[in-house]
Amino acid sequence: MGDGPRMTERLYLFPIGLAANPQGEDGDAVRLAGGLVYAHRFAAIVRRGGRVVSSQRFTPRDAAETFAGLPESLGAEAEAQWANLRMAHPPLQLGERTIRLDQPQVAGILNVTPDSFSDGGAFFDRPEEGAAHAARMLEAGAALVDIGGESTRPGAAAVWEGDEIARVIPAVEYCAAMGAAISVDTRRAAVLNAALDAGAHMANDVSALRHDPTMTELVAARACPVVLMHAPGNGDDLHSDGDYDNVVFDVFDWLAGRRDEAIAAGIPRDRIVLDPGIGFGKTLGDNLAIVNALALFHALGQPLMFGASRKRMIGALSGEVAAHERLGGSIALAVKAMDAGFQLIRVHDVAETVQARNVWRGLRDAALTDFSMLAE
Repeated sequence: MGDGPRMTERLYLFPIGLAANPQGEDGDAVRLAGGLVYAHRFAAIVRRGGRVVSSQRFTPRDAAETFAGLPESLGAEAEAQWANLRMAHPPLQLGERTIRLDQPQVAGILNVTPDSFSDGGAFFDRPEEGAAHAARMLEAGAALVDIGGESTRPGAAAVWEGDEIARVIPAVEYCAAMGAAISVDTRRAAVLNAALDAGAHMANDVSALRHDPTMTELVAARACPVVLMHAPGNGDDLHSDGDYDNVVFDVFDWLAGRRDEAIAAGIPRDRIVLDPGIGFGKTLGDNLAIVNALALFHALGQPLMFGASRKRMIGALSGEVAAHERLGGSIALAVKAMDAGFQLIRVHDVAETVQARNVWRGLRDAALTDFSMLAE
C-alpha cells in the first residue's frame, strides 16, 4: 500500500513515550501539535522497500545528533517531521464558530440515511427528530455537527447524488438555523456544493478527494476546510484493497501523499485535516495497530480527526454486541485519541464523550500546574 518506488527510504518520527508535563522530564519534552499532550521519548524509524531497516530511540535533547546520523537523503524529512510534531495549529473558522485546535473537540454525527449501521435510520426523512437530535448534541457541547447522507459501512450500496442532496440539505438548513458549525460527510462535489450553499462550512471526504474528479477543484475554489480520510478502495467500495506491508506506516505514507496532492491543487495547508480511517479496509489487528500509534500522525503536520464511535472493532472485542451497545468501547477509544493529542473526535454519543473530555482536560490541567511532588 505504500506509494512511490518500493526501495525508497522513508522516515517516521514516532512519539513513543508521553509525559504528563515537561517539568517531570526536566524540560526534555515537546508539546505535541500545540495541544495538551507532551512527548519525551521518540523513535526515528527508517523503512526501505516496505521493511523497517533501522530504529533509533532519542529524546528532544538528542534530536539533532540523531538526525545527523540518519541517511543524508532523509535529513530534510527529519527536520520537517520534527517541526510538524511541534506545530501549533490555528483554529478552524467554520462560519461564526471558531474551533480551537489546542484541545480535543467533539464532532457530533448526524446520519440522515435509511441504512445507518449506528442508528438504524432514525433521522432519515424525519427533520423534526433530526433537528432535535442536532440541538441536543450542540447543547451537550459538540463543537460541530457532521452530516452524512450516504452509509459507507462495508457492503453498503452507493447513493445517487440527487438522493444524497435531498437527504443532506434539509439537515444542513436546520443545523445552520441553530448557528451550528457544520461539516458534510460526502465524496461528491455536487452534494458538497449544494451543502455549502445551504450553510455548511467543511467537507469530510472519506475517499480523500479521490472518488469525484471535480471534488478537489471545488474544495479549492470554495476555500472550505476538508477532512481527508484514509480508505484503501478506489471505487464505490472504499473497503477493498486493504493489503498492507505495515498498516501504520502505509497509512501514514498514503495520507502524506493525499495531503501533498491537495496542497498542489491549491487547497491551503491550514485547511486540511487528516483522518487515519479506522474501520475502512482494515482488520481488527490493523485497527488496533493504528490506535496504538496515533501519536505518530502528528508528524504529518496537520490537525487530526478520529472516528471509531460504535464501530465494528468494538463489537469484535466485546462479544459482538450491537452498535447501540458500544458506548463503553467508544469512550475508551475516544480517550485514547485524546491521549494521543487528536484534535477532533467524531462520535455518536456527544454528551458522554464531552463529559469524558472534560474530565480528561481537568487531569491534563492538573498535571501541568501541580508538580510540587517532583520538587527536590
